[in-house]
Formats: sequence, C-alpha cells, structure tokens
Amino acid sequence: MTIDGFAAAVVREDGAWKCSLLAEELLEDLDGLITALRRVAATGAVFGLVAIDDEFFVIVRPVPGGASLLLSDATAALDYDIAADVLDLLHIEAPEEDEVDDDPWPEGDLSLLNDLGLPEQELQLIVGEEDLYPDEQLALIAQRCGFGEQFAALLEKA
Repeated sequence: MTIDGFAAAVVREDGAWKCSLLAEELLEDLDGLITALRRVAATGAVFGLVAIDDEFFVIVRPVPGGASLLLSDATAALDYDIAADVLDLLHIEAPEEDEVDDDPWPEGDLSLLNDLGLPEQELQLIVGEEDLYPDEQLALIAQRCGFGEQFAALLEKA
C-alpha cells in the first residue's frame, strides 16, 4: 500500500518559526521520525506534524526519555502501521475491528502544544472537526501556534 501525505519538522528558534519537509519514508516509520526530530539542532521547540492519506494526523514532540504523541484517530491503527506504533508507544491497545463505529477518537497528549499557545481544549476541538482533512486541521494548529504562513508555504511544496 502506498501512503500519501507528508511529514514536517517544525522548529521555533529565537522566536522565529521554520518548517521543513522530512523524508517520505518517515510516513511509515515512527521510530525514524522521532530520531529525525531529535537530530534537528535547535534551542527552542521541535516537533513533527504528519498527515497520512487524508485520513488522520500525528503530532510527535521529542521529550527527554521518549516522545509526546497525539494521534488524531485511534481507529487508523487498524489500517496504518504508524498509527498502531503510536498506540503501542502510548501503551494503548489498538481497537478491535468490531469495536469501531463511525466515530474516530484521538489518543495521546492533547496538551503537547500548550506551551506554544494551543490549549488542550482548543486542540480537542480541532481534532474533533471531522469536516476537515488532516492537512487542514494541521494548518489550523499552525495558525494558532503562530507558524501558519510558514506551514502554508511548506504545503505548497509537499
């Protein structure tokens, strides 16, 4: 199965935001994604935004001893390895096929962008906005955190 989407590294250094595309193979490699983000040299915030197949997104923020993670749709773990890997790292059982109804739900840390101006409640609202595609949800997150223009420019390249 070919996965469509993008992975972006977002860095805040000295009050300025930078967004850059990461290698396409990281769309299927959570460990590789975390490693790539850890290698980004920055004194400020570093995190990754990943959109997969117009289905879901993942936010990855390396922290000492691991990574803070948010998966926008836990049901994606049934079809996508990276989503299953996120649940695995969170120590959450993947949903069973027969447990899944039509309502997706997020798993992970909804407060992982609190310090960047996006409160947990607001992120919950964005994640719950089912009429938006993952890249549109991530664009809203980018706007709220203050790097909307940089993220929009990155999407044009993706």
